[in-house]
Amino acid sequence: MGRRPRNPLLPFLLGCLALAGCRQDMHDQAKFEAYEHNAHFADGRSARQPVDGTVARGEAVEAGPFETGHDANGQLLSELPVALSRELLDRGRERYNIFCSPCHSVAGDGNGMIVRRGFKQPESFHSERLLASDIGYFFDVMTRGFGQMSSYASQVPVEDRWAIAAYLRALQFSQSARLIELPAGDRQAVMAASTHQRPGNHGPGNHGPGNQDPATGHGEDGH
Repeated sequence: MGRRPRNPLLPFLLGCLALAGCRQDMHDQAKFEAYEHNAHFADGRSARQPVDGTVARGEAVEAGPFETGHDANGQLLSELPVALSRELLDRGRERYNIFCSPCHSVAGDGNGMIVRRGFKQPESFHSERLLASDIGYFFDVMTRGFGQMSSYASQVPVEDRWAIAAYLRALQFSQSARLIELPAGDRQAVMAASTHQRPGNHGPGNHGPGNQDPATGHGEDGH
């Protein structure tokens, strides 16, 4: 039994189908490209100016000191622009431990878990430079980033950035405060713990070198 002859119109029909799929709708889209002329408008421009009152994504509607960390003269704020409270510090500690401690560590010395795994170590919050920095500086770095650190403005709201900045001040104070600056009850607790931890001490009245006197904030060696 012989083979049936192939239809001579089949290749032609297949070619027509292929050509029908070669449309340019996706390539030549019905849109204006950048700087393309548009005769519809009197100025001939396709790109239009934003309407009055347009706010860019991420831009504060009223960018004052609270939103920017700078005063009217463009200087970094030296004081917290919100009321300091225990609730604010608690919130700042929570946000710090989530967003900051992986690099800066819980103690703020820059030896966080990510650093211990090879990331570049950030400067300690207890360095002389950062101890002397304005509180607005920390807010500004969280907002805009610095060095290896990217901006956290999209992740941490303005209120939480100030809460973290306030907590950073408390964290700095905890590592550099003199004994005389602590409340009386805290001074006694620190001295009692120091007495029991030092080898060779025989009682609460035996203050070795380096123990701070609660009345002066200095040890027996004068420092």
